[in-house]
Amino acid sequence: MNAEIISIGDELLIGQRLNTNAPFIASEMAMAGIGVGRIIVCADEEKAIEEQLAESLERSDVVLVTGGLGPTRDDRTKQAVKNLLRSDFVLDEGVYARTVERYRKNGRQPAPYLRENAMVLEGSRVIDNEKGLAPGMIIRCDEAYPDTWLVLMPGVPREMEEMIQNGVIPFFSAVSGNVIVHAHIRTTGTGETVLSELIRPIEDALPKGTSLAYLPHTAGVALRVSSSGSDREAVEEENRAIVDAVSEKVREFVYAEEDITLEESVGRMLAARGMTIACAESCTGGLVASRLTDVSGSSRYFLQGFVVYSNASKEKALGVRSSTLVSHGAVSEQVAGEMAEGCLHVTGADITVSSTGIAGPLGGTETKPVGTVCLGVALRSENGMVVCKTETVHTRGDRLRNKIRFSEAALRMVWKTLRDLPERG
Repeated sequence: MNAEIISIGDELLIGQRLNTNAPFIASEMAMAGIGVGRIIVCADEEKAIEEQLAESLERSDVVLVTGGLGPTRDDRTKQAVKNLLRSDFVLDEGVYARTVERYRKNGRQPAPYLRENAMVLEGSRVIDNEKGLAPGMIIRCDEAYPDTWLVLMPGVPREMEEMIQNGVIPFFSAVSGNVIVHAHIRTTGTGETVLSELIRPIEDALPKGTSLAYLPHTAGVALRVSSSGSDREAVEEENRAIVDAVSEKVREFVYAEEDITLEESVGRMLAARGMTIACAESCTGGLVASRLTDVSGSSRYFLQGFVVYSNASKEKALGVRSSTLVSHGAVSEQVAGEMAEGCLHVTGADITVSSTGIAGPLGGTETKPVGTVCLGVALRSENGMVVCKTETVHTRGDRLRNKIRFSEAALRMVWKTLRDLPERG
């Protein structure tokens, strides 16, 4: 089977927004054994959309369209498809009921346009939109274009991505008789170059139907191992063997063998050990605490966070000594250590993490340039002893990027500390 992708939207044509949907769809469809021959951007004009659909359906087995499914006047995709296929709209009662219920749960009065939003092309297979309102559709076009499929999805990336992974790929995998298995290996503390060197022999010997992708994420790099074939048991076995081999080679950097964040992994480790955590932050401004509490259920282990930006607040809230600040400066491992230990004593947590650094663009010096962060982790052992370790990390970027990378480094330091601890009973 071969496919084309049509991205609808004037904002894409004038460069107001990058077309990130098409590369994602092409990558996912390739793993379903369906190659993409063309990626096309089309204006929000009914006639233009209709003409492009006709052209694409003449030469492709599958045409995937994103954008133009909403209820506003510039959303013309559904009407263009209706005209082209000489089809009718019908109300999908299930979609309508779910969207109305979602509005009511959020304390909002259902709007009149929700009914129009739930109108779908007659005979289409509806794809539920778990992250938005406009439903997707898979349409068999045999009457006008034999042996072809048309897939309609919203242009909002998170809505489209969920539909592709949970609706479109499973459907076409079944149609093509192809089984696809994806596995994720999440790493932190290194980049693509180091990882690729470590696993090069494995990558060079990948069996047919299996591929490995490098996907940068907030904390580092995710490795996605994808395997395909006709026999599910064989595909799963092959995929598992590659995942095990890769994980073994890069073990020191792997924080999870599933698609989760570093803060989720840290949270699971804390919960498994029955430990609590608190944060003492200067340059990260509460970002470490925010990321930890982004995880559902974090109240089981997260106690408290301090944002101590000034020297005076470091002294008053956490007991950092003025002599340490004068002798070593606020951005120093000595201060980071006292912040972490002070936080441990004040909160009674089992482990604490601290950050003090220079996010920029101002404030850097020759010895402490912009992008310098000093981190501390203090740990209360089961016998009551306090152990504190510190480290200095250098990053490159603007202020916001540095803050994110500082928070990554802080969470990574916590993860490494917990990794080396036995689970508590």
